[in-house]
Amino acid sequence: MIWGLGYNQLMEFEAVIGLEIHAQISTKSKMFCRCDNDSWDKEPNINTCPVCMGFPGQLPVTNEEAVRKGVIAALALGCEIPKCCKFDRKNYFYPDSPKGFQISQFDEPLSQKGVVEFEMGDRKVKVGVTRLHLEDDAGKLTHVRNGSLVDFNRAGTPLMEIVSEPDMHSPGEAEAYAREIQKILRYVGSSEADMEKGMMRFDASVSIRPKGEKKLYHRAEIKNLNSFRSLNSAIKYEIERQKKLWNEGKPLSGPTTIGWNDERQETYFMRDKEESDDYRYFPEPDIPPLYLDKKMVEKLRLEIPEMPGVKRKRYVEKLGLSGDDARILSDDIKLARYFEEVVSEIDDAKIAVSFINTVLMKHLKEELISVDDQKVTAKMMAELIKLINSGEISNNLAKGEVFEEMYKTGKSPKEIVEEKGLKQVSDTGAIEGVCKKVLAENPGPVEDFKNGKDKAIGFLIGMVMKEMKGQANPQMVDEIMRKML
Repeated sequence: MIWGLGYNQLMEFEAVIGLEIHAQISTKSKMFCRCDNDSWDKEPNINTCPVCMGFPGQLPVTNEEAVRKGVIAALALGCEIPKCCKFDRKNYFYPDSPKGFQISQFDEPLSQKGVVEFEMGDRKVKVGVTRLHLEDDAGKLTHVRNGSLVDFNRAGTPLMEIVSEPDMHSPGEAEAYAREIQKILRYVGSSEADMEKGMMRFDASVSIRPKGEKKLYHRAEIKNLNSFRSLNSAIKYEIERQKKLWNEGKPLSGPTTIGWNDERQETYFMRDKEESDDYRYFPEPDIPPLYLDKKMVEKLRLEIPEMPGVKRKRYVEKLGLSGDDARILSDDIKLARYFEEVVSEIDDAKIAVSFINTVLMKHLKEELISVDDQKVTAKMMAELIKLINSGEISNNLAKGEVFEEMYKTGKSPKEIVEEKGLKQVSDTGAIEGVCKKVLAENPGPVEDFKNGKDKAIGFLIGMVMKEMKGQANPQMVDEIMRKML
């Protein structure tokens, strides 16, 4: 709590936060032309044409797939889809915007009035979605010592902009909301939302007010945040900065646009915030309005998969997974699909998750790759687990030598077991013979066990397993050893 100037008592402030999330739509071509939409790590200015470069006389044509994926995303966010929407020209000059304006949507967007619900610890948070609309992206500026370099590969990329209501009140809530949006977009296949590739970025509007008031005060909009960490840190810094201004009797006098310096971990002034009048919106004359057929919208609604929160709840209640295991699996649609395919083969969710969330995830985290980018398919994982259930190999061998070889080579577990001679020994006579030898060679631990030191049997069993190169059936070794003792 801090003293607020002009107040005669200690005041507690509340942050008010809204987000604009820009996500690149997963299409093969750009929003209004046929240029390749994938420009990641490519030579500058090769994915361009007269349309996306804004040459005179060139007419844009709306990408139907971008509209379809925008509608699916909007439906997944609980938005209403109107019968008609249109594109508008948003007029402003940026050096990396070749047309001198952006084709966006203003007063008749693709969708509006949605809601996103997510969990934060033991509580549920609801954030209203004002709208999801479509637009095209600008290019990319790279600032160098003597000027700036312009790459127009990204110009014309299809974007969806998701505008929230100012319903968040902490950096943690804003980050959790942004993460939930990323999961939803990936679940429905509308965007990869890969921030390392610039496919998702945030503008955060931050203001503060005395706690208990409902009035909205002037806001600062932090532009182009490109990671969850930056989003959290920038909002946290800006809240404290505005509290200090209030305390000094200098609260924001109007809406401002600010940037975030990640190295110095502080915001900086860019310009006064533009409002809609500054952009001089008018209907895009070269693109006719879009009429969204109700039957088409309802058909797309049926394509929406089970959402992350629903999936997480089902994993806990129906499959008996822990909350943490269910969260890890449901957070990643690719991992969830992999898990469900394994379970469909073996009908044992708990043993499936013990392999996926520990053995497999260890490698994925080390290499920073997706489950789809490695060699152990879901069918191979299910086959490995079946070998354990049938007693052909031990659990330790499966999680160790066999899995490591599968991951490295992509060979099937059966092939590896046969090649390396790793099949589990369940022959009573063979195990009894080794047990007798171990007991004869280790009289000390035998005496310890007879004197009530039950831990001694662990050593003896370990020696048997070592003698049999880890291939003895551990349950049989335990039973035989106890019987002999």
